[in-house]
Amino acid sequence: MIIRRLASSLQLISQPRHADLAATILRHWDADHFPESPRKASILHAIEQHDNGWAEVDEALVVDPATGQLLDFVELPDALKRDTSWRGIERLASDPYAAALVAQHRLHVYRRYAEHPDWRDLFANLTTARESFLRASGAGSLDELLRDYKLLRAGDLASLAFCAGWTEVDSDGCGYALRLEETSLSFAPDPFDGRTIEIEIEAREIVPRPFADAAEARRAVESAPFVTLRGVVRGAAE
Repeated sequence: MIIRRLASSLQLISQPRHADLAATILRHWDADHFPESPRKASILHAIEQHDNGWAEVDEALVVDPATGQLLDFVELPDALKRDTSWRGIERLASDPYAAALVAQHRLHVYRRYAEHPDWRDLFANLTTARESFLRASGAGSLDELLRDYKLLRAGDLASLAFCAGWTEVDSDGCGYALRLEETSLSFAPDPFDGRTIEIEIEAREIVPRPFADAAEARRAVESAPFVTLRGVVRGAAE
């Protein structure tokens, strides 16, 4: 769950919804090799589904037993992060190139844990899965996969910035710096050929408070109203 923490409310956005927004943004991408890529459909599929392994965790919710506060995806225990990583890749087996891209995504975003004893098995399995799915796809080399992955990461970072309210985001290997000013998200350099893209996403809005357990939190979230967050995405001004 992505939690935007405001002064008087929490806005909760599920990871699958965030991934949908990432794909929406990339459908307007007019840069790099993407418009003419023969792998475009699988790349978009990977972007749209890259966080589907989080669906069960988002539905269940996780509460810090010490404080009673809802935890967002950054704050969750490492064991849950590992479980969601593998589950999401398995669900893409019917589109092996998309599965290979999502395996690369987990290797990238969790790379700081690569040598940690608790993570070594997952990294070995992710690397094997990436290579196996890439071979099964017949779609290209590892270098091409890594180049295509930059598109997934760009969409992921853009959607995260908008959903979480991150004002500035480093390129983190995708080749684009992002900046959020109120509801306007800008990319530098411009991948949209001068166009402005309207975006929106739904969030549940609740009053911040401690919960006795996840069941109580679920009841509060399920009865909370939806709010629609709207904005635009564009290239940064020269």
